[in-house]
Amino acid sequence: MSRRQLSSTTAIAVLTTIFFTWGALTSLNDVLIPHLKAVFEMNYAQTMLIQFTFFSTYLLMSLPAGKVVAMAGYKRSIVIGLCVAGAGALLFFPAAKIPSYPLFLFALFVLASGITLLQVSANPYIALLGDAQTASSRLTLAQALNSLGHTLGPLVIGPLILSGVVIGAAELALMSDAQLAAYRLTQAESVQMPYLGIAVGLFLLALFVVLFRLPALTEATESADHRHHTFTEVLRHRHLRYGVVAIFVYVGAEVAIGSFLINYISDPRIGALDQATATRYLAWYWGLAMAGRFIGSFLLRRIEPRVLLGLFALAAMALLTTTILTEGQVAVWSVVAIGLFNSIMFPTIFTLGIDGLGLLTSKASSLLVMAIVGGAVVPLLQGLLADRIGVQLAFALPVVCYAFIAWYGFRGARRALAVADAVPVAQS
Repeated sequence: MSRRQLSSTTAIAVLTTIFFTWGALTSLNDVLIPHLKAVFEMNYAQTMLIQFTFFSTYLLMSLPAGKVVAMAGYKRSIVIGLCVAGAGALLFFPAAKIPSYPLFLFALFVLASGITLLQVSANPYIALLGDAQTASSRLTLAQALNSLGHTLGPLVIGPLILSGVVIGAAELALMSDAQLAAYRLTQAESVQMPYLGIAVGLFLLALFVVLFRLPALTEATESADHRHHTFTEVLRHRHLRYGVVAIFVYVGAEVAIGSFLINYISDPRIGALDQATATRYLAWYWGLAMAGRFIGSFLLRRIEPRVLLGLFALAAMALLTTTILTEGQVAVWSVVAIGLFNSIMFPTIFTLGIDGLGLLTSKASSLLVMAIVGGAVVPLLQGLLADRIGVQLAFALPVVCYAFIAWYGFRGARRALAVADAVPVAQS
């Protein structure tokens, strides 16, 4: 193995650790939702402000993040992103001490701002760190570690947050103001130590990245020429335009399903479980996504990426339809199994979207990361639906999302395989 290959292999190992970390952080939103719903006595739409705040950051902060990457380069941007996320995790301590739902949301916004910078810098970096023909496979493998973080987050940290006894609305109504305040404080404080530990881990990981020598890449975000390219120029590429929409609806569907999973499986007609136990199924949901990404990394080397994407989207639609029409264990496992077919979607859509764009890659990446705002919009819409027609029927919304992804795989991404007018990428 050459020195350059060894350097790239080491860089991929470091980056996959970062993918793992932000996967764990993102999965904890699904645990915070039922927890803070009980603490602050909110309906589904109000509780979905957690995801709305977290994922709206991708829309608001992607352009600033792209500018940071342009000025600082990939490596420094990754370190900055980890430090900003660490600062957000620290803010959970005062938010729980008060306790204050708006301050919780602000802490999530800061944490998500750091993750947005990681997305803008790490995704294209790992895609460009090697042969372009295997970019989907390489990013899918990194996303598999992201899914491992999603899996272990609810299993390891979830029970710590949901360890308290959740009191029903009738019992809460009988409490005095002092008793209610004490109950909310006790419940809210259960997030303090987990997020304090997360903050320490993020700062240590930033230090670890500083001490490692990642290889430099000279391409869009580290080239002076990229400043002359506009978003209008990027959006002329059909596969990128539809890719932005596909990322929007995919992240929206994935986040919406995970957000409702604990409450859904706790329903007496579905799983009839307490919330702490239901986190195990959330871990299965993300664990299957992890397994699917390892399998997908293998399949994507043998099956055309856009075809596999379309087939997986059709499978997700079938499973959602099943969970809407059934009850009990069939409904539980059909919704959990969607994680397996979510597995390849984000990295495949992302790499199809930036394929062949060369010096436009940075701006294309920013647009695709901005589209992650779907994780803010779709869960909020599903929350509004759930408050009116119930959680189970509200899963019809993700069905529509996967229908578009299936179309993108079979039709919308077709030109991504033959872009003739892109600017070439230069590597040092």
